Amino acid sequence: MQQLSILLVEDNLTIAKQLIEFFEGHGWSVDYASNGSLGTELALNNPFDVVVLDLNLPDIDGLQVCKAIKEQSTINLPILMLTARDAFEDKAEGYGEGADDYVTKPFDFREVALRCQALSKRNQLHKNQTIEIGELTIEQNQHIACREGKPLKLTNIGFKLLLTLAQAYPQAVSRSNLIHAVWQDSPPDTDALRSHIYSLRNALDKPFDEPMLTTITNVGFKLESPLRAN
Repeated sequence: MQQLSILLVEDNLTIAKQLIEFFEGHGWSVDYASNGSLGTELALNNPFDVVVLDLNLPDIDGLQVCKAIKEQSTINLPILMLTARDAFEDKAEGYGEGADDYVTKPFDFREVALRCQALSKRNQLHKNQTIEIGELTIEQNQHIACREGKPLKLTNIGFKLLLTLAQAYPQAVSRSNLIHAVWQDSPPDTDALRSHIYSLRNALDKPFDEPMLTTITNVGFKLESPLRAN
């Protein structure tokens, strides 16, 4: 089964625990928010594959959360609405605010997982295989990265790190999300990320005038497009 990074926004702790256990049982990475404000913040600052969103939240209606994510996110983040509102009008309103799929309670956990996988695959199919950030170009399917037209000498891990950062651009990526992107649920015992970030900097920044890889204190790392004088 495809490995996914899921954001679950659900205020019912019983349902949340059951879903988290089910997702993690498939080896998926799950972040959790019990309210709409935190859910929106996490969705806008992390490169998740799918957001599983309840509509009945204690602070903000889930429809508003969906709308905010769709309007403000720099990536096309699929949203699966999970709710007891099963009337046609409710579903129409959910899709109208940008929801990509809709599952009503009670539900089968297996169906939720299958729909998450389908949303993620559909989203990947519509992504451009070429990412361009200023003078940086990444060919995802060929595993090639160039800066100013010059190929970058990257290891497999270095390419995965760069691709993860590029897919999240201009947002920062936390250390934990970078580690998961490379090693999934089997991270190394040592702080291997530090050495691989160092190697990535040597390839991406050292031969050029301006750095692109920036450290965000207490957060992680992000890519920046250098400003060029006219």
